[in-house]
Amino acid sequence: MAVIKPFRAYRPKEGLEAEIAALPYDVYNRKEACEAVKGRPLSFLNIDRAETQFDDSVDIYADEVYQKAHDLLWERIKTGIFVQEDKPVYYVYELTMNGRMQTGIVACASVDDYVNQIIKKHENTRADKELDRIHHVEICKAQTGPIFLAYRANEAIREQINQTKKKKPLYDFVAEDNVIHRVWCICEDEGIAAIQTAFEQISQIYIADGHHRCASAVKVGLNKRNQQPNYTGKEAFNYFLSVLFADEELFIMDYNRVVKDLNGQTSEEFLAAISQIYTIVNSSDNGCQKPTSKGQVGMYLDGVWYLLEAKEAFQSDDPVEGLDVAILQNYVLSPILGITDPKTDQRIDFVGGIRGMDELERRVKSDAKVAFAMYPTSIHELFRVADAGLLMPPKSTWFEPKLRSGLFIHGINE
Repeated sequence: MAVIKPFRAYRPKEGLEAEIAALPYDVYNRKEACEAVKGRPLSFLNIDRAETQFDDSVDIYADEVYQKAHDLLWERIKTGIFVQEDKPVYYVYELTMNGRMQTGIVACASVDDYVNQIIKKHENTRADKELDRIHHVEICKAQTGPIFLAYRANEAIREQINQTKKKKPLYDFVAEDNVIHRVWCICEDEGIAAIQTAFEQISQIYIADGHHRCASAVKVGLNKRNQQPNYTGKEAFNYFLSVLFADEELFIMDYNRVVKDLNGQTSEEFLAAISQIYTIVNSSDNGCQKPTSKGQVGMYLDGVWYLLEAKEAFQSDDPVEGLDVAILQNYVLSPILGITDPKTDQRIDFVGGIRGMDELERRVKSDAKVAFAMYPTSIHELFRVADAGLLMPPKSTWFEPKLRSGLFIHGINE
């Protein structure tokens, strides 16, 4: 049984949503974040990445950076740039990218459901990244970036979403990357009860994206429990800001790899080694070889694209070992190219599928030797890994479109 609660969100005053909404904080480095906020004083990135308000001499993790985030947020709430709902509600959040639409429910998920593994993860988190968001949430007294959750499709939730979308949207705008964002409010008691009851029938929910934000929100909540003299379990810090999507709504893109060298091998030696693992189905020096099914990998080497297919001996029914990214890591990247820890090895880089196949060619022509184009991991492969209590290799999934920060804020001290 999942506890998915309505909440009294702080949200942009109508008419300001397009100016405020921002991509997640972790898609930018410091330089990119500073560029992104130029001429956009209301962009939520000013709050999510408050180091943009200081020069480079100030450390991004300095106390004054987190305090600046707090001050900007609550000043904007005080002046009416953000408004708060009169009562706890749900929202319907629709994103449309390249003509493809996905719709989720904005709500608060339970810290206890995460602890008890009703909400399941599929990747590990890094302590330094957790600490940053822990400080941000604690100092701001609010969760500002939603966690992207997924669940198996439910007819009652689908019906409520469809009914809500017949109304006039609260927000309707096109972001700078041409993604269309529309938001509706589920504020009627009947609709709220229907959503809450439907989620109570769902026993498994999955983190699709936002593992660090989720782990940080949970740790803040658990810490605050120990500091609360009259703890009841109903406090806002027991819940974290989320957007929940049915599996049928989601689109996962490929997450590709580029490697800077062949680990001392010639191209001929490397091809001979890789042909022991994969069958070379096709090759071309005139056009990319994009994988079209599970088990296939596109490879770009010396100006030639190869379409590879994993040999049966290297395929597996294991939830993790059978992933295409795991086969590549276990049988090519580690033993042949010497990349045993892809999280730390500087010889490998990861390229989101949103950048396209041309980006892989560009990287090989500029600063890499070989590129691998992956077939996207499916949402059901993700579910299977999480259900088994296992973890995916790093950079296994790339979700698009990205949820915007700043449209919904959850105060944790209420």
